[in-house]
Amino acid sequence: MNHKQRPLGSGFTAASTAKEVIAGIDLADKNVIITGGHTGIGLEVTRALAGAGASVTTVSRNPDRAERALAGIGNVEADRLDLLDPASIDAFAARRLETGRPLHLLINNASVPSPARRTVDARGYEVQFATNHLGHFQLTLGLLPALRAARGARVVNVTSGAQRLSGIHWDNLHFATDYEPTMAYAQSKTANVLFAVELDRRWAQAGIRGYATHPGIVVGTGLNGAAGEESLRAMGLIDESGRPVIDPERERKTPRQGAATVVFAATSPLLADIGGIYLRNSDISELDDEPKAFDPRHPNSTVTSHSIDPESARRLWRRSEELLASPRARRFPGAVGAP
Repeated sequence: MNHKQRPLGSGFTAASTAKEVIAGIDLADKNVIITGGHTGIGLEVTRALAGAGASVTTVSRNPDRAERALAGIGNVEADRLDLLDPASIDAFAARRLETGRPLHLLINNASVPSPARRTVDARGYEVQFATNHLGHFQLTLGLLPALRAARGARVVNVTSGAQRLSGIHWDNLHFATDYEPTMAYAQSKTANVLFAVELDRRWAQAGIRGYATHPGIVVGTGLNGAAGEESLRAMGLIDESGRPVIDPERERKTPRQGAATVVFAATSPLLADIGGIYLRNSDISELDDEPKAFDPRHPNSTVTSHSIDPESARRLWRRSEELLASPRARRFPGAVGAP
């Protein structure tokens, strides 16, 4: 397959931090939107971008809680957005477009922990796919006029090395049968990569580039914290005292290290002429299709062909548009739960 997955030799490493990656970059007069930018990796991304002069809007279901977490950080505001609520997404996009401000960076960062039981929204959409991919897809399309107005914008999807574990389950997209939490999560993370690939193909001529970034494993985020201490210890992510194990070469990173690749994708001049790629350790990932058994103690996060396949990327875009256009999709979903 013809592809762009060739490391640049950026000079950064798995241990590089967001502050190191953004050093010397001036983001004054740049506008940023980040989902979930008030917690975990997202908070460190917000700090780095705002610290470089960007005006950052973080969006979440609870903007009051976000404002408390963001206290003391300049150039930041919080707004409400629920990725499981199509009306909420449309309302936020409309509010933003009314300001007339261009959007230079959109960082689709928020993610939902894997529920042990199959969980759907009122549309019947599996909650991980609906949140991690479909909500961000709708948000990005809604903000397209602002991205165009920037005359040079980037969309960064935060994905995971779990993309290696699963392609898209085209005939069982919402896991109506054979639900398995890890596979549902992996599918949603593959969708994040495919979305970036197709976005770049469609919008690069308008000056909008797409990227998918694997931040590494950061213990303490809401995403992996839901696994519980016993599972985290079994995976070698925390020690016997419950403290995070930090070993960047084996993906175990601090929040500042985890944020680095996201910030690299959002700001690095090395990426000025390339998009539609998957990044890890603040560089472009190599393509690796060698079959490897999943080993949480020695994870492999390189990108695999099914995650960047251009035909799958086009098919996912079309399917996502269909899902958003269905009559049920425009309703307020309300609470989620197992069917």
